[in-house]
This record gives sequence, C-alpha cells and structure tokens, in this order.
Amino acid sequence: MGQLENIQVFIRVVEAGGISRAAEQLNIAKSAVSRRLAELENRLQTKLIHRTTRRFNLTEAGQLYYNQALGVVDSVKALDNSLARSSESFEGQLNLALPLSFGLLHLTPVIDAFMQKHPKLNIKVDLSDKEINLVQEGVDVALRIGVLHDSSIQARKILRIKMMLCASPNYLKEYGEPKTVKALSERTFLRYSADAGDTFTITNPKGKKETLTVKGRLQSNNGDLLQALAIQGNGVILTPTFVCWKALKEGLLKQVLPDHKLASINAYAIYPQNRFLSQSARGFIDFLIEYFADKPYWDEL
Repeated sequence: MGQLENIQVFIRVVEAGGISRAAEQLNIAKSAVSRRLAELENRLQTKLIHRTTRRFNLTEAGQLYYNQALGVVDSVKALDNSLARSSESFEGQLNLALPLSFGLLHLTPVIDAFMQKHPKLNIKVDLSDKEINLVQEGVDVALRIGVLHDSSIQARKILRIKMMLCASPNYLKEYGEPKTVKALSERTFLRYSADAGDTFTITNPKGKKETLTVKGRLQSNNGDLLQALAIQGNGVILTPTFVCWKALKEGLLKQVLPDHKLASINAYAIYPQNRFLSQSARGFIDFLIEYFADKPYWDEL
C-alpha cells in the first residue's frame, strides 16, 4: 500500500477512535489496519499512537502529524476533483447517513437514480434516526430533519417538511373530535421521543398562536410505529406528512384540527465543517435539492 493510503488509514483510526472501528468502516481486517499503522510509524521512525487493549491516545507527534495530514489528503482530493469535473460520472466511495423512516419511504428512488447516473460510485447507506458524529463515523453526508444544534457541521436545506395532527376515525368517534387546542391537549398522544419538551405552538384560524400540550404514556423514536399504533386507535400523533400521507388517503387516519396550522420543519443535508467536501458528496446534495425542488408528492393530498 502506498504512503498516501497509509496516511488515510491513520486518519480514519484517529477519527473513529480506534483500530477496530476504523477497520469496520474501511471494510478491511483489523490486522491490516494495525500493519499499515506500523508501516507508517516505521517509515517516520516516530510513535504516532499509544495503544493498549483498552486505551487509545495520540502522541504529541501523532497529533501534529494528524493535523498536517488532513491538509495533505484534502489537497489531493481537491486535485482529483479538479480533474474529475470534466467527467459527468463520479467514482470512489460515498458514505451516507439517512433518517430511517424518510429513507425507507422516500429515498430509495433517489438513491437508485443517483446510482444509475454514477455506475462507478460505491455507496454505503446507514439508516438511523440517531444523531451521529459525522467525522467519527466516517460519514460524508447525512440527512437530518428538524432543528440543527451542532455548530461543527455545515448544512444545506433540502426541503420543507409539513407537520400534521392525526388520529384514527374510530378513536375520534369514541372520544370525540376536538374542536379547540385546549380540547386537543386533553387527548392521549403517541409521542415522538426526539421532540424537545411537551408543548408546541399552533396557530388558530384567526391567526392567534396557542400552546398545545402533548401528554401520553407511549413514546418512540420511530414515526412508523407511532402511526401504526394511531391507526389502531391508541391516540393522536403529531407527525410529518411524509409519514402519514398514505394513511390519510386511505382513510386510516383523519386530520385533527385541519383549520389550525403547525410550524413546518426542514430537512438538511449536513457535512463536517472545515473538511473537504468530495465531488460525489457535493453532487449528491445537489441531486437531492433538484429532486425535491417541486412540491413533494406526499403533500399533494
């Protein structure tokens, strides 16, 4: 393996926080990662990492080498990309982290179209609703829905996500259809566990903002589970329309307080700040923006 490749392995070990995780992310054997680190240290005649079975620490020389190696690798990537711009097809590896429900429901055709356009590009997709450290996990681009809290990332807005209050017709028949925010606050909710707090702002037909208090005995980090339980009559859900649109069309769910408005949220493509964004990563973000440029099909109810 060449010198540049050994440097890239070293960077991945540092950012992954260990040899095992780096090997998993690079899809190579742990022994191969250890061997390449040893080759790099032997060539430099310098210890870069103190490692035992339980601890992993950069030496002073290792920290200095890591900081400078980032610039070298980014420069090489920039050089490669400057030559690749004349080609319409991307190559190499693209690592994506996508939300579970949104990814399964709506991103399969996007990824399929992107793969067809770039047949030489290898893509790894991780589906999860957990917020991850992009650098540590070796992710090039992640899609995140909601408020962004991490100042160490860059973000581009992909599309606006509408929120909706829904319940099953049977639930509304049994407990009554609420006509006011106050009445709705007394209903049982199936809550999304990632929501901060239990109050939301909702605008009534007169344009006045009111506070909706959400109470319930079940929480989940997955919107599909919440919807399935709502369809069975277990309570009200506050959910993105990209989750509930089919159930609404089929009459399995009914919108609650349809004359009231909830604030929308945004879906963002995010990537590490102050790190080189590869041509394929930039191209995928542009592809997403173009794909969702028009009104999403799930809002055409």
